[in-house]
Amino acid sequence: MLTKDYIVGLVDGEGSFTVYVRDERLPKTVKRRVKAEPRFYLKLVEGDREILEQLKLYFGCGNVYFQKDNRQNHQHCYRFEVTNRNHLRKIIIPFFEANPLRFPSKRRDFEIFCQMLTLIEQGTHRTKLGLAHLVRLKKQMH
Repeated sequence: MLTKDYIVGLVDGEGSFTVYVRDERLPKTVKRRVKAEPRFYLKLVEGDREILEQLKLYFGCGNVYFQKDNRQNHQHCYRFEVTNRNHLRKIIIPFFEANPLRFPSKRRDFEIFCQMLTLIEQGTHRTKLGLAHLVRLKKQMH
């Protein structure tokens, strides 16, 4: 069974709070259906999949999936990812508010992530000005 401190340490080292934001000023190299996609994830080497499965059970949300990586000096991985906004807002964010991350850079990303999720929930990403604001916030993340 995972402890809260173990999860915080694991996320400090291997986790990510991010928002994929489609900057409409740039050429479309990756096709995305939506303009802003908040997500929390951890990626571990293939042999550590069980830890990700335990995270999924602990939080009661998210998915674990295989991520193939054929680059030189890289290994195939598994990824635990939460993209459901409701789960992010009601499960993931409260956990890390109650159990703060220890790395200042990771805490900063988490704070910006929370701010961006709030703006997305308010529909900010649906306007050009709002989307540009999200792009600026994203650039502040690690």
